Amino acid sequence: MGDHGEAVVKKAIEALRGAENEQLERLREFLRIPSVSTYAEHRGDVEAAASWLARQLEALNAEEVRLVPTGGAPVVVGHLPPPVPGAPTVLVYGHYDVQPVEPLKEWRSEPFAPEIKGENLYARGASDMKGQIMAVLNALEALTAGGGGMPVGVRFLFEGEEEIGSRHLADFMKKHPDLLAADICLNPDAGMLGPEQPAITYALRGLAYFELRVRGPAHDLHSGAYGGAVHNPAQALCELIACMHDESGRVTLPGFYERVRALSAEERRDLARLTESDRKILETAGVRKLWGEPDYSVLERIGARPTLEVNGLLSGFTGEGSKTVLPAVAMAKISTRLVADQRPEEVREQLEAFIREHLPDTVSWELEQFAAGPPVLCPTDSPGIRALSGAMETVWGRRPLFRRSGGSVPVGAYLQQFAGVDSVLTGFALPDDNMHAPNEKLHLPTWRKGSEALVYFFHALAAGQAEEK
Repeated sequence: MGDHGEAVVKKAIEALRGAENEQLERLREFLRIPSVSTYAEHRGDVEAAASWLARQLEALNAEEVRLVPTGGAPVVVGHLPPPVPGAPTVLVYGHYDVQPVEPLKEWRSEPFAPEIKGENLYARGASDMKGQIMAVLNALEALTAGGGGMPVGVRFLFEGEEEIGSRHLADFMKKHPDLLAADICLNPDAGMLGPEQPAITYALRGLAYFELRVRGPAHDLHSGAYGGAVHNPAQALCELIACMHDESGRVTLPGFYERVRALSAEERRDLARLTESDRKILETAGVRKLWGEPDYSVLERIGARPTLEVNGLLSGFTGEGSKTVLPAVAMAKISTRLVADQRPEEVREQLEAFIREHLPDTVSWELEQFAAGPPVLCPTDSPGIRALSGAMETVWGRRPLFRRSGGSVPVGAYLQQFAGVDSVLTGFALPDDNMHAPNEKLHLPTWRKGSEALVYFFHALAAGQAEEK
């Protein structure tokens, strides 16, 4: 980096640490916006979060900041030009929408009234991923405030539909390739294995999400008058779901594993080095025993193997007390997590074939798809990953671990497909941050370290490219 570079980074870190109170207040302001993309009644809140982010980019003196309309939530864009010709450009990705808060009664504080308890900040979106966005913006602000200026160019791409499958993102990217022009994408929508164990994610699973509705009689029936003569659609649906896995946990959809890329021996060795133990996963999940394919470790099942999960079931009378009905409709929400080289469109065909084969003609069915995103697999030797690895080692005093994540972030695959840009996947969320669950939190010391690591990252990326030239 050189003496000058080290002095610039030192000033930026000092500026970062000196602005901690302002950074925290900005994050709390962001978290107060209930930008739940799942529900139509929060459309105004989603748009308010987009406008709030645009104002933050303007405060950074980003150019051409605007909200680009889509068929749904707007995409927030803007850019900081490269300081010198030929300097690398980083595309910073984030999503400003959040998950629903239900079940509300399990929250110990108001989801959109951020509350600090000990070292943690509790609110919906604190970890996933408003806190991660702000970690990046804090680092960029510090680089400017420290007097050294930006060492790289930066483009911003913030969407508001990630939690519902990034429905309009692919079309946006096809229409606006000029807004994606970058050397790499920094995507902080991942996490760490613990407060003292940074991590870089090189693979994400894809997603295909469905709602299956099974219909029987024209309306709910008296179960005494019709039970035994009319096939109950709830029973038919449950029997169908029961045979979607075999006794070892393998998914039984036809052809489901045909495209699955096998793990190499080296990858399996690397994953085996990760410190996340089965015991810790048991404790975090709150279950008595783990489950899944016996030929794979727990971390391999979570990050490197495809899955099919039932996310919700609904049928008949579900209120307090009893009501003896034979329901007219039964519904299940079903998601599949996919790995390289599976394709969401093929998984839909496999699911439809399975339903046709196993569901009897005493009922009818319909399948609606809500989300589809391909898996992501990134090279681990790119300049961006090397720069981030060194930055994390500087801040945490240890090399980051390389991991596969079980989650899905469609933008990574879209960037590879439409712009030829690989992603650096990181983030400062912790396994116990309760993402997508009640009492979501952000560990503030880790969050602050993350911003420091990003200051080092932007400088290391510029220095690394200069050395290569």
